[in-house]
Amino acid sequence: MLRAIGLMSGTSLDGVDAALVETDGHRIGKRGPSLSLPYAPELREGLRDLLDRAPGLSADAPQVKALERELTLRHGEAVRALRQKAGFPHVDVIGFHGQTILHQPQARRTWQIGDATLLWRETGIPVVHDFRSADVAAGGEGAPLVPFYHAALLGAEERPVAIVNIGGVANVTLLDADGRIHACDTGPGNALLDDWARIHTGHPCDMDGRLARAGQVDHAILRDLLSDPFFHRPAPKSLDRQSFHRALAMVSGLSARDGAATLAAFTVAAIAGTPLPQVPRAWFICGGGVHNPVIMQGLRQHLPGVVASVAELGWDGDALEAECFGFLAVRSLLGLPISAPETTGVSHPLTGGHIVGAAGAV
Repeated sequence: MLRAIGLMSGTSLDGVDAALVETDGHRIGKRGPSLSLPYAPELREGLRDLLDRAPGLSADAPQVKALERELTLRHGEAVRALRQKAGFPHVDVIGFHGQTILHQPQARRTWQIGDATLLWRETGIPVVHDFRSADVAAGGEGAPLVPFYHAALLGAEERPVAIVNIGGVANVTLLDADGRIHACDTGPGNALLDDWARIHTGHPCDMDGRLARAGQVDHAILRDLLSDPFFHRPAPKSLDRQSFHRALAMVSGLSARDGAATLAAFTVAAIAGTPLPQVPRAWFICGGGVHNPVIMQGLRQHLPGVVASVAELGWDGDALEAECFGFLAVRSLLGLPISAPETTGVSHPLTGGHIVGAAGAV
């Protein structure tokens, strides 16, 4: 077993999650502790601006380099804080996802900012980074990358069973009755609802689903949103955070409450409408969406079988993606696949990630 720290800065742009995980690349040993460090408002707004401007920017643009450095230093703080929380254990490797600011697999492009060399120098621990590029270069979607970790965690759980991760973008992993892994992005997760709530309430998300619960779904707009060509593409498939940004304009004429209700219903309908090769007996939900009662209620109404939080499995749903990139870092070190035809559409199982730093961690 190797001990890894996984780091994840998701499409919600709220901060960096860090988690410890012990693994041999196949089995999961001890998990945790974990923590989250929020981003300063200035960094969050800078990253949000990059999302809009990324298609026209180069990696050497001064704005990009400045934000990349600030983002990386915050990740370094997360590593130090986590090691302190854990009692300064030996750590073999860091899995550093970075911040996705552009994801266009059809154009063979995916872009995560983050300076792995700087993170190595800040922490003294080898860093595995750039997890998605090899898959995209080989014709895959480059996302989602969590399915191998989900499958490792599920172990002997009765199948077929699904894990739904609702971050800024939502994705699903199905472990079928024969043990095969299937996955894809389902559609928007929290990103649209977060942006809508920020505009109308000043809060970074729809706290406790209060806006959405008080509103009424506009079913005409919902049908229009669900007519997008993405929903007619076969899996595997993936999204950029901005892929459905037009939805905010489409609900702009609604009240704050009705807009929130419609966007929450969009997330639910996109998940429920995703075709899978087998019907799961249970769906376990993680990511920020698990904290939104309106989304959870909608999933219980529209999905067949049991719908529950991954907490029912004893998992920390808020740390899962960070743990995943620790797990994938170890798989990368060992040359094991982190994507496959059924998860990203790549032609064959493929490893990924690049390592920075010498062996012999602290």
